[in-house]
Amino acid sequence: MKGFFPLAIEAARHYVDRPLRQPLIILATADEETSMNGARALAEAGRPRARYAIIGEPTGLRPIRMHKGIMMERLRFEGLSGHSSNPDLGRNALEGMHEALTELLDLRSRWQQQYRNPNFDVQVPTLNLGCIHGGDNPNRICGQCELHFDLRPLPGMDMQALRQAILARVRPVAERRGLSLLFEPLFDGVPPFETPPDAALVQACERLTGHTAEAVAFATEAPWLQKLGMETLVMGPGSIDQAHQPDEYLELSQLAPTVRLLRGLIEQFCL
Repeated sequence: MKGFFPLAIEAARHYVDRPLRQPLIILATADEETSMNGARALAEAGRPRARYAIIGEPTGLRPIRMHKGIMMERLRFEGLSGHSSNPDLGRNALEGMHEALTELLDLRSRWQQQYRNPNFDVQVPTLNLGCIHGGDNPNRICGQCELHFDLRPLPGMDMQALRQAILARVRPVAERRGLSLLFEPLFDGVPPFETPPDAALVQACERLTGHTAEAVAFATEAPWLQKLGMETLVMGPGSIDQAHQPDEYLELSQLAPTVRLLRGLIEQFCL
């Protein structure tokens, strides 16, 4: 993704001596691959103020107007250990987690029946049970069990509402079994993102690229730029298939088209 910056600078350099009707900003942020704290801080600060934003993620220069969100959550039950010969000596956190897993899978099924977006390759929200740890010995009642899971909501699904729905299902399990409950995000998460198909930026990028705006499975900083009031679109050179690889690269054939595309946008929105 960092290859986008020299291309953006090259595109902007062409207009250094020309008066701009609207300002042009090249924005770099920190922690994009982890917490996205850079974009969060900008949104909280309320700047920069702008009307349109292009995020240079690798999309093969195809405009992207929507993506799913990312939630990674921790669910932990704590019970009471005891000798397995007498179940009354303890409260089994693993058995409680078994019941909670059933509730989570039922929620997933309900959400997938309720929400569907044909713009995505995977048209429904997903919930992945990623890892689970609990207990310490086969002849001891399991005193603690912890589950980490991943939820990918579609645009239009509110993350806090999803967390409340999960809590409403697992809290009764804990109360019924006498278990203490911890449910919290592993990180703050990335909200789902969508820019309307009739937005000026979407239509401009579709015209300049010849491609209809699409949806992707990976998440970006787009939701926070939207919070700043910008029409936002994801579009950049390179392929996500090469991202996070030891030999990550951009095809040379994408360099000149990227500069031409960015100049076309500058001329439409800034001159």
